[in-house]
Amino acid sequence: MSTRSVLPPAGAGVLAAVAAVAVGHLTAALVAPAASPVLAVGSSVIDATPTPVKERAVATFGSSDKPILIGSVLLGTLALAAIGGILAARRFVAGAVLLVALVAASGAAALARPAADPADVLPAIATGIVALGVLWALTHGLRRPAGARGEGVSRRAFLLGSGAAVTLAAIAAATGEALIRASRSIADITLPKAAEPAPPLPDGLDIDGLSPFRTPNEDFYRVDINLSVPVVDVDDWTLTVDGDVDNPFTLTWGELLAMDMIERDITMTCVSNEVGGSYVGAARWLGVRLTDLLDRAGVGARADQILSTAVDGFTISTPLGVATDGRDAMVAVAMNGEPLPRDHGFPARLITPGLYGYVGATKWLERLTLTTYAEQDAYWTERDWAVDGPIKISTRIDTPRGLGEIDAGERVIAGVAWAQQRGIDEVQVRIDGGDWRPARLGPAAGVDYWRQWYLPWDASPGRHVVEARAITRDGEVQTAQRTSPFPNGSSGIHSIVVRVA
Repeated sequence: MSTRSVLPPAGAGVLAAVAAVAVGHLTAALVAPAASPVLAVGSSVIDATPTPVKERAVATFGSSDKPILIGSVLLGTLALAAIGGILAARRFVAGAVLLVALVAASGAAALARPAADPADVLPAIATGIVALGVLWALTHGLRRPAGARGEGVSRRAFLLGSGAAVTLAAIAAATGEALIRASRSIADITLPKAAEPAPPLPDGLDIDGLSPFRTPNEDFYRVDINLSVPVVDVDDWTLTVDGDVDNPFTLTWGELLAMDMIERDITMTCVSNEVGGSYVGAARWLGVRLTDLLDRAGVGARADQILSTAVDGFTISTPLGVATDGRDAMVAVAMNGEPLPRDHGFPARLITPGLYGYVGATKWLERLTLTTYAEQDAYWTERDWAVDGPIKISTRIDTPRGLGEIDAGERVIAGVAWAQQRGIDEVQVRIDGGDWRPARLGPAAGVDYWRQWYLPWDASPGRHVVEARAITRDGEVQTAQRTSPFPNGSSGIHSIVVRVA
């Protein structure tokens, strides 16, 4: 078969897949966004990916790992659909079988999700109907009638059919995305006042290029395995505390808000944050102290972990001893004076100061189960990640930028340092391997919050190596030793190279 004769049927298969995926996405917007065909398959790929590969993907692509995964799944689908189109042009059943297999895979992936509902198969069904309909139309349904001049599908009919398929895809995709975006908006919620409010946050340092003392919600990092954000209606949401407890109970949204709230300034960071990376942020959180919930339940004698479950079935395990050692662990409902954004766990999430997120920061929380590590594994403990996950002492140079160029003269080296549960006592900087010099620290906001720091620098022309390290209040010095990949996190002196003109 020549290239000229292969392209139209291959294009028919691609168009059938594009229209079908778009309609499936629209259907998912009405049923469950996570059941959208490409997202469902992508989530299954994430779950099946070996941990070292997953870690390497995050380290290599950072926050772009999810778009790259979705794009890869979509490209693979289109490639197989093109083959299906070529087969269908010869024998429709052969091509149809391939497309049905793709659709079945997306349906199985949607139903395999921990929080799946039987209705989640509807997007796959809609996808299959549209895929077969468009494929038939473009490969057989638009053929010239018997006895007409020429054979097969006329060029004009094919172009018209293709245009109709593209139009259908565009309308369905745009409508589905609009519905999903609309569903993510949060209605007006009146937040309760804190019974234990945090003191006013000090004014941070105002240095060009330095991270703001408080990270705005829209700039706060997001790292999770979700390709779509769960959309939760607070009228239907509940929080259950059960397992090895004397008095299991369930709270509605209103009952949770009626409990005494604490307000705390806490820095969070992801275990996948590389030295000098951006997966760290500082915010003011409002929520119910975790121990208040546990005391109400009455924890039994066997439990050694809190297994927290999200509305989509994702689980995280937190050491019970760490969560109850006096730190301000909480079930948070607000962030920087606003209800939690959906990206960050609305309506409620777990915050455990001093622990990496994979151990103590479950988003979209709906259940806290007191159990043991011997009895039950969470998502990451099943993958042999460490169960403790204490955040390592770290420093980041924000300005000047590594590999950047600045003018000679009076300049400033500045950044942030954090060591939750210990606090930062000093930050030191050295240039070109010289002596360590103490930087000037910004205001303090508690042991769980980062410190800004800066050092005036008379920059001379040339290439310079700038390093920074932190020292905690208990005397721990950040060292050059670096542990990576995860699950224990990355530590080490942040080092950058700067060219001075």
